Amino acid sequence: MDVSLESVLSIALGIGLAAAAGFRVFVPLLAAGIAARTGFLPLTDGFQWLGSTPALLMLGTAAVFEVLAYYIPGVDHLLDVVAGPAAVGAGVVASASVMADIPQAVMWPLAIIAGGGVAGLTKGTTALLRAKSGVMTAGLANPIVATVETVGATGIAILALVVPLLCLAAIAGLLYWATKRAGRLLFGRNRGTEVSQP
Repeated sequence: MDVSLESVLSIALGIGLAAAAGFRVFVPLLAAGIAARTGFLPLTDGFQWLGSTPALLMLGTAAVFEVLAYYIPGVDHLLDVVAGPAAVGAGVVASASVMADIPQAVMWPLAIIAGGGVAGLTKGTTALLRAKSGVMTAGLANPIVATVETVGATGIAILALVVPLLCLAAIAGLLYWATKRAGRLLFGRNRGTEVSQP
């Protein structure tokens, strides 16, 4: 396969939308659908339905309900469990839908491994941070986490559509920071920082 700038941009765009799916499942799909409907974004063959009126209405409604549900105590944690596999699936669909310049034999492995993997990693990290926030603040900070996630999903989706390569670099930095943070939450501070007992 000849690697062109268009191919690189479409891969970066797909990974960007997949990362956004890790924050909110329906927001990046809605963003891709709106971009396609307005003629801003060409979609891969077989994914033109994303820009159709029924799909946009369905995705818009689902996105609103998903965003609001994360503000309901208890439901937000349940959604993290249910949305894990859904985020991976949305990441695969979102990334595959915009890789228009990639041959199908390459597109699907990329969409599944890179798109689904990034979406799953993002979702797992945010779920862990929400759980830690819930324990430390008795759930009081969870609405703040929900707001940050929604803004993150929207911002990353827009950034991916406008400047895909910059978005890819930002995602790499964000995931690096988030995995380090998640590691500290899971395993505590480094042994070297522990105070030795006399």
